[in-house]
Amino acid sequence: MPATVLTARALLLDMDGTLVNSDAVVERCWRRWALREGLDPEAALKVVHGRQGYATMAVLLPHRPMEQNYADNRVMLAEETADTDGVIPIGGAPAFLDAIAALPHALVTSADEALALARMTAAGLRMPSIRVTAECVGASKPDPEGFLKGAAELGFAPADCIVFEDSEAGIAAGRAAGMRVVGVGPRAAALAPDAHVEDLTQIRVETSADGSIQLHISAPQ
Repeated sequence: MPATVLTARALLLDMDGTLVNSDAVVERCWRRWALREGLDPEAALKVVHGRQGYATMAVLLPHRPMEQNYADNRVMLAEETADTDGVIPIGGAPAFLDAIAALPHALVTSADEALALARMTAAGLRMPSIRVTAECVGASKPDPEGFLKGAAELGFAPADCIVFEDSEAGIAAGRAAGMRVVGVGPRAAALAPDAHVEDLTQIRVETSADGSIQLHISAPQ
C-alpha cells in the first residue's frame, strides 16, 4: 500500500498517548479518585484521556463546585507527577523527535509543566523547547486554545499545522483549531482523523527546499 503524504509547515504534538504511554499511571490514579468519589472506575476511564483533570471531574460530577474540582486536580497532578512507574515511549517516538528536532514543532499537552517534564524524562524523550502546558491556557481540550497558542508561538497559521493526538478531546481540539490531525494509537482509530497510525514507527519525515514538512505515513508492518 502506498504511503499517505501530508504536508505542513509546523507540527503540534500531544504528549500522553501520542509520545508517551502513561496509561498505567493514569489508570492507577483515576481509579483511586473514582472510588473515593463513589464512581464506576471503568466509566471514569472512558473520559479522562486528553482533558485537564478538573475538566474530567466536571464531566463526571457535573453538579460539584468547580472549586472542588480545581482542588482535586492539584492533588491529582501531584500524584501523577510522583508516579512514573510504567511510563514508556510510544513506539517510534525517540526517532520521530530526532527527525523533527530542527523543524518547527511544539508540545501541546493537558499536563502541567512539572508532569510533562516528569513523563518525558521517564520515557527518555527530548522535551521540545516550545510547549503549551496546562498553565498556559484558560480552557482544557477539547477547546482549541492550546493548539492555537502553539501555532501562534511557532509563527504559523492554523491551516499550516498538523496535530498529533490520541484522544477524542484532543482530536476535537485540533479540528476546532482548523488543523489537520494525525491520530495515534487505538483510541484515535475510530475518530476519523485525517490519517491514523498505530504508533510513530509508521511516519517518515522529509523536508522540501521551501522548508515545508512532508509526513510519509505508511501502513503498519
